[in-house]
Amino acid sequence: MWLHATLNDKELFSLVHAGKIRYGGYLPGKIFGLLSCRSGKRMKRCNRVFFESMQAAVDAGFRPCAHCMTHEYRLWKKSNVDL
Repeated sequence: MWLHATLNDKELFSLVHAGKIRYGGYLPGKIFGLLSCRSGKRMKRCNRVFFESMQAAVDAGFRPCAHCMTHEYRLWKKSNVDL
């Protein structure tokens, strides 16, 4: 997990193009989604984190975004309702 506040624009660009960053997350809400998500683009830099994989985000306690990852969100919600 990378904190956006600790990365400069050049480092972020390099990590994205190297494929090391594939998902963005909202730290206070523990929500992650695609880098292209309109909801994710609105958050403050200090609240944004990045992940290399979906599994890394889930392992960190984040849930899928309901806007850009609808299918994954429904699976997550269904699995949590059954608990």
